[in-house]
Amino acid sequence: MLLLAMDTATPAVTVALHDGDSVVARSSQVDARRHGELLLPAVHRVLREAGLKLDAVTGIVVGVGPGPYTGLRVGLVTAATFASALGGVPVHGLCTLDGLAYASGMEEPFVVATDARRKEVYWARYDNCRTRTTDPAVDRPADIAGQVAGLPAVGAGARLYGDVFPDARDPEHQSAAALAALAAERLKAGEAFLEPRPLYLRRPDAQVPKNYKVVTPK
Repeated sequence: MLLLAMDTATPAVTVALHDGDSVVARSSQVDARRHGELLLPAVHRVLREAGLKLDAVTGIVVGVGPGPYTGLRVGLVTAATFASALGGVPVHGLCTLDGLAYASGMEEPFVVATDARRKEVYWARYDNCRTRTTDPAVDRPADIAGQVAGLPAVGAGARLYGDVFPDARDPEHQSAAALAALAAERLKAGEAFLEPRPLYLRRPDAQVPKNYKVVTPK
């Protein structure tokens, strides 16, 4: 087994290789505006570090979000392109919040919250680092204060809104290494994965104008 994992659903552009037992190489850079620039060099970097070529990969793991449209699609399109180039190796989708939860290692109830912009967070509740108990959602922090009260929280969203998430803990950013380790664990257990399709949770910022201005002569 050699899994190539990537996630661009958050400001972290993160890539890792996992051989089924452990992570063999990893790369993470936090830059919310350069997903397209940074992802492929990161893939090349981890392959070089591991002394492997892309054709050694037997499966691809990709974070499906939730996340903003522009960043999220970079990882998903890249994963699909690699899978096609490798003759159709499987692409395993995982919720981005699940990767953050797994990286926390926590064995008590907690919350994962990432920055959704527009003064909102993408969030979900967990019983432990492997068990999510609510569907991912997008809300203003003040609107979910009662649902997350008293729970520790991980993710950049928790750090942004300390009044709602006073017990913010690491990790702050997504890690493809954790995503890959979670995928390897689920593959060995025969568990199902998500389809590698974007989980947006809300409409994109760009909208088609409802009324077009007439610029041609009548």
